Amino acid sequence: MNIAERTAAAPMSGYQWLIVALCAFINCLDGFDIMAVSFTGPAVTDEFGLTGSEFGLLVSAGLIGMALGSMLLAPFGDLIGRRPIIVISLVLGTVGMLGAAMAPNMPVMAGFRFVTGISVGGILASANVIASEFSNAKNRGLAIGIYTAGYGVGATAASLVAQTAVGGDWRIVFYAGGFANLIALVVILLLLPESVAYLEQRRPRNALERINRTLGRMGMNSVSWAELDQVRSTVDVDGRTGSGWLRRLLTPTILLWAAFITIMFGFYFVNSWTPTLLVEDGLSESAAVTAGMAISIGGTVGSVLYGLAARMRTPRVVLIGFSLLSAVMMVVFIVSTSVLWLGFCIGVVVGALINGCIAGLYTVGPTLYPAQLRSVGMGWALGMGRIGAILSPTVAGMLRDAGATATQLYVGAAAVVALCAIVLVGLRRHDPESTPTAKDAKEASTA
Repeated sequence: MNIAERTAAAPMSGYQWLIVALCAFINCLDGFDIMAVSFTGPAVTDEFGLTGSEFGLLVSAGLIGMALGSMLLAPFGDLIGRRPIIVISLVLGTVGMLGAAMAPNMPVMAGFRFVTGISVGGILASANVIASEFSNAKNRGLAIGIYTAGYGVGATAASLVAQTAVGGDWRIVFYAGGFANLIALVVILLLLPESVAYLEQRRPRNALERINRTLGRMGMNSVSWAELDQVRSTVDVDGRTGSGWLRRLLTPTILLWAAFITIMFGFYFVNSWTPTLLVEDGLSESAAVTAGMAISIGGTVGSVLYGLAARMRTPRVVLIGFSLLSAVMMVVFIVSTSVLWLGFCIGVVVGALINGCIAGLYTVGPTLYPAQLRSVGMGWALGMGRIGAILSPTVAGMLRDAGATATQLYVGAAAVVALCAIVLVGLRRHDPESTPTAKDAKEASTA
């Protein structure tokens, strides 16, 4: 077996769970950094005198940066390593958040939000791939669920900091994010290892020594280049690395892009526009932030729930269920916000389901690609997903200016999310986890 197969079959060690926790930690920062502008939206809009379309553009600046970061920066993880990309991204995140905190006007702030978006885009694909590669087959869904839950924790933290700043200085939220990125940079430099799958494929200087050091911490036996070369020369493990791989991966790649676009559309609509829409519909700023916080709180739970469900059923099938339930509960949420406690409870459910969908995409996506294409595959999928993420707040702002109600906007976003289920049905025959062999192996591992 190659290293990826050995990792997939072996029990998860404490060191592997530490790596998953580190990835969750930096995803927590992504949640804080991206959602900071949403939770400070009413205060930023008031200070800079923004229209709905202008605020939508401010939100989209970060999302455009995320698209470019995912598509242009993250793919270098297959060339120079996942870890260096994360380090570079954290540096950019520090600059972007501190710059936004000091911005004198909307255009300057949008520029720094663009830099922050590049940072988040670079981190998302690289950290997701590392979490997936260090997980075994049985616990991969749970590990990705924990990783994804970090986003909800960070978003919740942003909402709490924003609540303390209500009536005060909204810039505190961005200063907090900037210093948190700086702390994370130090932690990652000290603790996060390079992907073993990357080291095996690219073989940079001292690769074998680094591989065996990491394998030792995982409780696995050392390997030699002779062993790995023998595996590489005798078998094409997943049938996707030989000649014609581009043709074989084209259809699942397009379907994965479509799934990301639809889910990201709904995810960023819910997370970006909820506080502002509720304020415009008559709720107090504090109550609107509380409702937005409910969605973030639900996100921390939903990702883990998805992971637990994916231990028992095929991850793709679980994702279909989560996407359909997300669409239904989005509509229920927006018609229940007039009763604050009910809206809060349903908001938790919406956050759980829509974040569970993100965890599902992060679980299903990496398995479609061989190791040497995993970062570029996920990077482009995340980048294409930003089409939905960018369109969501921008279109919502334009429709809001044209007189659309919050309920109408939520129903439209829910319909887009529901389309993901259709796409996932089409992905079945391309998903390794849905093949009889993969199912049997997973059931045997669970047993």
